[in-house]
Amino acid sequence: MALSFLDREHTVARPGYSRWLIPPAALAIHLCIGQAYATSVYKNALVTHFESSLTAIGVIFSIAIVMLGLSAAVLGTWVERVGPRAAMFASACLWASGFLVGALGIATSQLWLVYLGYGVIGGIGLGIGYISPVSTLIKWFPDRPGLATGMAIMGFGGGALVASPLSRQLMAFYDSGYDPADPTSVASGSSVTSLFVTLGTVYFLVMMLGVFTVKVPPPGWSPAGFDAGAVAAKPMVSTANVSAANAIRTPQFWLLWTVLFCNVTAGIGILEQAAPMIQDFFRDGDTSSVAPTTAAGFVAFLSLFNMAGRFVWSSTSDYIGRRPTYIMYLGVGMVLYVLLATVGHLSTLVFVLVAAVILSFYGGGFATVPAYLRDLFGTFQVGAIHGRLLTAWSAAGIAGPLIINGFLDAQGTPGELVAADYRPALFTMVGVLALGFVANILVRPVAERFHEAPSRTDAFTEGKV
Repeated sequence: MALSFLDREHTVARPGYSRWLIPPAALAIHLCIGQAYATSVYKNALVTHFESSLTAIGVIFSIAIVMLGLSAAVLGTWVERVGPRAAMFASACLWASGFLVGALGIATSQLWLVYLGYGVIGGIGLGIGYISPVSTLIKWFPDRPGLATGMAIMGFGGGALVASPLSRQLMAFYDSGYDPADPTSVASGSSVTSLFVTLGTVYFLVMMLGVFTVKVPPPGWSPAGFDAGAVAAKPMVSTANVSAANAIRTPQFWLLWTVLFCNVTAGIGILEQAAPMIQDFFRDGDTSSVAPTTAAGFVAFLSLFNMAGRFVWSSTSDYIGRRPTYIMYLGVGMVLYVLLATVGHLSTLVFVLVAAVILSFYGGGFATVPAYLRDLFGTFQVGAIHGRLLTAWSAAGIAGPLIINGFLDAQGTPGELVAADYRPALFTMVGVLALGFVANILVRPVAERFHEAPSRTDAFTEGKV
C-alpha cells in the first residue's frame, strides 16, 4: 500500500537512531499549528471583506480551539493506537485542508466555509497535531519528560512569532496597497485568500518533515545510563500504567483538569486583553502614555515569555517535581495578580515584568502537564489522557475572556477604561488560581485498582488490541 510507511511497525527505530531527532520532528508540527495564535493579523481584513463584526470573525478562532479540545479528547486513543507518524500525517492533511477550504470561503465571500474550513477541519488537525508527538517524546525521554515535552510545546507558543510577520509580508506581497508597518492599513480579501493557500501549502510541507522523521523506540529500549529504579523512588512518580478509560474515573484526573483549567483561565484573560490593557493602565483622561505600536510590541514580548516558559519551567520540573512546579505557577501567580491589581499602574516596567512572568507560567502550565500525567498514569496511553485533559483548555478559552470582558463591560467603554476598572477581574483571577492551588495540593498517587496488567499494555503497544 502507498501509505504503508505510516504503519506503526514501520516507524520503529533501528539501532543507532538518535532520540534527539524527535524534538525537531515534534517542533515541525507544533510550530505550524501554533499559527492559530496569529489569527489577529488578518482579522480586520476579514471584517472588512465580509462586512461583518469582530465578534463574528473571532468565532473562527473560538471554533478552532473548541475543536482542538474535542478532537484531542475523542481521538486520543486512536492516536496512541496508530502511532505518531499516521497521526501527524492526518494532522498535516487536516490543517492544510482547513486553510484551503477557508480560502475558498474567503474567495466566494461565504463566511460559513471559513468556519467549516479553518474552524472545524483545521481545528481537528490542531487537536491531533497537538497531542500526536507527546506520548512518543515521553517514551524517548523517560529520564527528562519535562524537557522533552517543553521543547515541543514551546513550538506551539512560538508559532505566532513566525506566522505573524510572515503573514503580514505575504499579504503585502499579494496586495500592493497594504502596508504592514501601518496599523491602520487593511489588506484586501483576495490577499488573505492567497495567504491561506500559501500557508496551507507551506505548513503541509513542513509538517511532512516531522512525519518522515518521527519514530518510536523499540520494545524495552531505554537511554544509556537510565535507572528506572531511581525514577520509581521519586515521590509522585509511578512505574505502573493506567488506561485512558480508567484515568477519567480517578480523582487525580479531575484534580489536574481543575489545575489546568485555572492556570489557563488566568493566563488567557491577560493574553486576550494585553494590548488595550497596557494602554488603559497608563491612561490619563482620553490619552494613554502607551502608544498603539508600543502596545503591539508588548504583545510580542508576552509571546516570547509564553514560549520560553514552556521550555524553561517544564525542564525545571524534572528536577523539582511536577507538583512543586504547579505550586509555583499557582501560588506565585496569585501574588503576581495582586501586584498587578494594586501597584501595576505605578510603573510601566513593573507592569510589563509582572505580566511577562504570569504569561511564562501560562505557557509552562501547558508544557508541564504531559509530564505530570506521565508521573501519575504511566506511559501506556498518556497521549490519550492528555487529549481528554485538554478539554480544560477549551473550557478556559471560553471562561477567561468571559470573566475579563464581563467585568470590563460593566466598568465602562473600551478606550476609556483605567487601571482601577481592571481590579475586580484581576482579583477574581486570584480566586481562580487559589482554586487550582488547592486542587494541586490534593493530588496523590493513583490507587492500584486503576492500574493495568502488564500483558495488556504490551499487547496495545504492539497493536494487538
